[in-house]
Amino acid sequence: MRYFFEISYDGTNYHGWQKQPNSKTIQETIETCFSTILKQKIDIVGAGRTDAGVHARKMIAHFDYGFDLNSTKLSYKLNSFLPSDIAISNIFEVNQDAHARFSAISRSYEYIISFKKNPLLFNRVYHLSKKLDIDQLNNASNMLFNHNDFRSFSKSKTDVKTFNCKILNAKWKLDGDLLIFSIKANRFLRNMVRAIVGTLIEVGQNSLDIESFNQIILKKDRKFAGYSVPASGLYLNQIEYNKTEIFNVSK
Repeated sequence: MRYFFEISYDGTNYHGWQKQPNSKTIQETIETCFSTILKQKIDIVGAGRTDAGVHARKMIAHFDYGFDLNSTKLSYKLNSFLPSDIAISNIFEVNQDAHARFSAISRSYEYIISFKKNPLLFNRVYHLSKKLDIDQLNNASNMLFNHNDFRSFSKSKTDVKTFNCKILNAKWKLDGDLLIFSIKANRFLRNMVRAIVGTLIEVGQNSLDIESFNQIILKKDRKFAGYSVPASGLYLNQIEYNKTEIFNVSK
């Protein structure tokens, strides 16, 4: 049987989601926990692969297990075993062919910038002292809807078959001393959100105009885009699925 579950985590102390030699990762930490409690080797597959220092409000992953589970009891045991910066909730059975990564139809991220030094948000936001022009940020963000190829914002030497993504939402909003960028797409390239934000910051500082931002996308070359903002401000917010296909389990 296949099960989906939700994960939230503070990525500060981890080298990203994906397992790698001699590094502490989210995936390996959770797999160790599952395997210990269920008393057999459990492999989990995540909906994405967040980089080192990136956080998640809601990551989805799946695992296979041959027996019925008491999801409430299992969640309690897992959270008792896991470190304080990782939490698991809402374990549920899905169709056997449902896949946490390939069945997802969209993913949403938020990037948070703080204009005020706040020690309580250390490693959870990106601190900027200079205010940004929000109207210009939103005007430039609207240009993202006109494009499909986002090679200019992809990490160099990444192994992907296509750089095409469909942007479904991209908007900035001010919340007190925090500036929040929300973006939703059917898929994201490695480092894509952080590169987009870094380039848009140049627009917000009036050092790059909107047409130049548009031309950067058209050039399809990472060297023309802006810097990649720190991972500390990035949050995986939501993964969406077609519920009628994923959650229609017949016993």
